[in-house]
Amino acid sequence: MAVLAIVTSSPPSTEGGHLVIARSLATAAREFGHDAHVVITPDCRFGHQVSSYVATWRTDVNLAAGRKVDQVISLRYPSYAVRHPVHVSWLNHTMREYYDLWPRFAASLSPHGRVKERAKCVAIRAADRWLLTHNLTEVVAQSRTVQRRLALDLHVKSDVVLPPPPPRAYRCDRYGGYIFAVSRLTPLKRLELIIRALAEPAARHARVAIAGEGESRPDLERLITTLGLSDRATLLGRISDKALVDHLARCRAVCFPPLDEDYGLVTVEAFASRKAVLTCVDSGGPAELVRNGETGLVCDPTPEAMAAAIGRVVDDAALAERLGDAAAARVATLTWPAAVKRLVIV
Repeated sequence: MAVLAIVTSSPPSTEGGHLVIARSLATAAREFGHDAHVVITPDCRFGHQVSSYVATWRTDVNLAAGRKVDQVISLRYPSYAVRHPVHVSWLNHTMREYYDLWPRFAASLSPHGRVKERAKCVAIRAADRWLLTHNLTEVVAQSRTVQRRLALDLHVKSDVVLPPPPPRAYRCDRYGGYIFAVSRLTPLKRLELIIRALAEPAARHARVAIAGEGESRPDLERLITTLGLSDRATLLGRISDKALVDHLARCRAVCFPPLDEDYGLVTVEAFASRKAVLTCVDSGGPAELVRNGETGLVCDPTPEAMAAAIGRVVDDAALAERLGDAAAARVATLTWPAAVKRLVIV
């Protein structure tokens, strides 16, 4: 069996879905008989991206625990800059501020900053194009959304392998009386859409619990107060893995309405808990996974449309259960052994 280095980047003291996927893949690979090691390369703070690329390029991944590495599997940018003769990138995303998020990012800059960042944008796109076409054996995207971005932005062809849910003791205790959401609290996750939906007549019976931390928390707290929703919307803060599984087991459904998400592990985690997911037509990865009216509900990204979706599952427990059963059947087709078999090519 192979010695594998599973490489991803991460800012210091930051946890993200890519780290969960890296560790889950390593665990699955070991169960498959491989000797798998997670390697975390630096992601320097914003403004020092070139340093991250250079440091990653210089990272030696040819040995792991004193043994020769047979293959590298890289994930998040710029981990695909490590050098190895057998290197598959299971890519979740490039640096989106220089790609699909560029208009939003550029609008926040001063004229001088825009000139500076545009030059950096050109350089990073050139580096990514070279690395993804010359430094890798193969590129495998983690969703069709990522596959589409690679084709449009960099003319890179890729296969798609969807990450299964992380290995946890998922269960379904009941279809309780509240909607659950879990995410980093940032504008791109659009959690304010859920809160605004609660103020609409269609969702008047709904309660929502939102788990996570991030820079948007003060804004969300103010919005809850302004709309008079303190008795129906709760911000839980950061929760443990056990609490996550407990909420997934007890909620009526999960709401996840981000803007053009790369993949969104919470979707498959909800499915594994026999819970439907409510998402939006422009949510990217989640909208790929959720089949409207079958494994969840897909709506327009407006408070009125989200309220209608929330109201449907809150007012109809049988619907929530039917959607949850189909969601569980859907996620059962995604397995870690299948992912390992596809990604390990030595």
